[in-house]
Amino acid sequence: MTINLKNKAELVKKYGKNAKDTGNVDVQIAMLSQKINELTEHLKDNAKDFQAKRGLMMMVGRRKNMLNYIKKSDLERYRALIKKLKIRG
Repeated sequence: MTINLKNKAELVKKYGKNAKDTGNVDVQIAMLSQKINELTEHLKDNAKDFQAKRGLMMMVGRRKNMLNYIKKSDLERYRALIKKLKIRG
């Protein structure tokens, strides 16, 4: 269920400013989106896994809060990130 180091490094390189920029909000949102996608696939097979479902809802809420932060500070960056991650619409 966790992101392996190779995928994490690729996400940091793609969305961060440099290879060690894991604290950037864009990188954090990208990692959460990856985890959300993995959990969604898990829940398709295991519908009664309520702990995973709860974890998924918590991750979605955390990602939503981070997206709201970016939306308030820089609308163009928000729209670009949404488009890049294919989150909405």
